[in-house]
Amino acid sequence: MTKIVAWRSALIAVVVGFSLYFALPLDKKINLGLDLQGGMHLVFEVDVDKALLSSLDGEVDGVRKLLEKGGVAVTSVRRDGVNIIVDLTNPAQADVAEKTVKGDYNIMEVASWTSDRKTMKLAYTTDHKKLVHDNAIGQALETLRNRIDQFGVSEPTIQSEGGNRILIQLPGVKDRDRAINLIGKTARLDFRMLNEDIDPQAATEQGVPADSEILYERKVDPITKKVIEKIPYLVKRKTEMTGQYVSNARVQVSDMNMPYVSVDFNREGAKLFGDLTTVSVGKRMAIVLDDNVHSAPVIREAITGGTAMIEGSFSYEEAKDLAIVLRAGSLPAPLIKLEERSVGPSLGQDSINKGVMSAIIGGVVVVIFMLVYYGLGGFIADVALVFNIIIILGALAYFGATLTLPGIAGIILIIGMAVDANVLIFERIREELRLGKTIRTSVEVGFSKAFLTILDSNITTLIAAVALFQFGTGPVKGFAITLSIGLIASMFTAVFVSRTIFIWYLGSRRITKLSI
Repeated sequence: MTKIVAWRSALIAVVVGFSLYFALPLDKKINLGLDLQGGMHLVFEVDVDKALLSSLDGEVDGVRKLLEKGGVAVTSVRRDGVNIIVDLTNPAQADVAEKTVKGDYNIMEVASWTSDRKTMKLAYTTDHKKLVHDNAIGQALETLRNRIDQFGVSEPTIQSEGGNRILIQLPGVKDRDRAINLIGKTARLDFRMLNEDIDPQAATEQGVPADSEILYERKVDPITKKVIEKIPYLVKRKTEMTGQYVSNARVQVSDMNMPYVSVDFNREGAKLFGDLTTVSVGKRMAIVLDDNVHSAPVIREAITGGTAMIEGSFSYEEAKDLAIVLRAGSLPAPLIKLEERSVGPSLGQDSINKGVMSAIIGGVVVVIFMLVYYGLGGFIADVALVFNIIIILGALAYFGATLTLPGIAGIILIIGMAVDANVLIFERIREELRLGKTIRTSVEVGFSKAFLTILDSNITTLIAAVALFQFGTGPVKGFAITLSIGLIASMFTAVFVSRTIFIWYLGSRRITKLSI
């Protein structure tokens, strides 16, 4: 009996000791959710139609090369809305062109022909269009996670919310404008050559060539943040290279003490950039970010080191955020802000105070009830309850879980459920005592018979909690986490801890009457 009590007590001491170690101090170890410490609640919609157009832009060169490889001469290949238009040089090759597309380009289908069979209209198949939409949502989620992780937000919530919507919760974030700018920046980086055959002003007046467009470099006042000058550039529509090859981006400071972003390319990107600058020496290349020209330097020599610079009217903070979005990758499509709510820290503190007060009042009522109704047994249940709360807090701290207001509600619920297991055990013990069995036998049988009932009820509740965690949103997940941890802890304290105390109590003295 002594050995049994010894190893049981040692195990309890280890579990409670580790729980205290991880939990204390509470304000340093447990992350608070948005509803408790304040922050931002945002809902964005991914503009999947723009993602579709962007994907089609990337297919133009592929269609041209495919047809040329199949021996089909084309005059032009261009995107027009959600279609790709192919103008054939020789209408007699119409059947060959259609067969080539159907045979080797299964993501697209021929939508129509003009009456002279000279122009073919291509469109994505229904299946591929859905794939582009789904990929846009998935890529947006992953990109936003990477950006927010580098932004330094503790325990953010980023999840799809049905269709093409994304829910973002940022606990503790106070700089609203910076957070929204960081999240919403598409960060599509393109390297495109300038059309130097005609002056931008003349092109605006006489007509922009079909293969070019007017983009602007915006000079921003560093203090007022207002655009003070817009410099027009005639930029070729063809993208020579995109930001998909960026392996790293970091902020550096020039000799003029101005911050800029240094971009490193991966191996493939370094080769592409080297080849591009080799054949373009003496020409100007525009570095375009989200359709804004940041700089348009003259290529003096081939750049084979795999590094480029993005200069502009940056503050250091803006350059840092630009480096973050370039490292994390560009969004596949723009985000449209649908909802924004801010939770102030004063409201969060008020929630904490009320939640803690509810837990204290609920706990005190339960403790008093157990003492009055079950006497010594109630005291043992109350000791187990204290251990239960310590284990819950320790587990929350160890796993880095976020405590929300529904999470506090879960703890309050667990306080009642923890003693409920003891109530089942004590009622079983009472039944055995009324049958005239000895105290030791009644306690042993009471714990044994109640165990399966307690196990069944806790497992079914745990299954529901896991479902809530899997499919619920942020606040619901907070409730599910504390409920799950509490259920496991209550099984340990109600069955193992309570039984250990009973074994110690009954084994150390001669008992003729049990207060239960």
